[in-house]
Amino acid sequence: MQYRRAIVPGGTFFFTLVTQGRRPLFADPPTIDCLRAAFRAVKVKHPFRIDAIVIMPDHLHCIWTLPTEDVDHSLRWRLIKTWVTKHWPAPLPVPADQARRARGEQALWQHRYREHVIRDEEDFSRHVDYIHYNPVKHGYVAMAADWPYSSFLRFVEFGLYPRDWACKDAAFAGVGHD
Repeated sequence: MQYRRAIVPGGTFFFTLVTQGRRPLFADPPTIDCLRAAFRAVKVKHPFRIDAIVIMPDHLHCIWTLPTEDVDHSLRWRLIKTWVTKHWPAPLPVPADQARRARGEQALWQHRYREHVIRDEEDFSRHVDYIHYNPVKHGYVAMAADWPYSSFLRFVEFGLYPRDWACKDAAFAGVGHD
């Protein structure tokens, strides 16, 4: 099966990446630091802007904007995933299966990722809300401000959210990729 990726020069995209088997690989600071370092390393040669992000133990969501005329988010994700695998700060949690070993791959990530082209400001806002609400949705915290691995507090600093936004009883039906 061949997947078709969205090709939008200079586009803004919402992404979801999941760990292999939904293992909680990003559950401690050293592994999260490894992922952050991968983003920084890849951005040096292949720039992009991270508009919003949340790193969960077994997946991440983010919104990127590519440079004008650039369409290659696939290259960036491949480089980020490879960088994380090569620089993983601990023994790999599960050995790769035979098929992955034959291709020289590790078992950190699911092969594919989901992307959604952000269509307009409303679509952007709804996906940013979804990203920031994700730790509350999954029951890790009662308020978005309590999750340390997200861009939420940056949005609070800019005055775009109140600090107490997204308490557990808030309703966000239809936001993001439910």
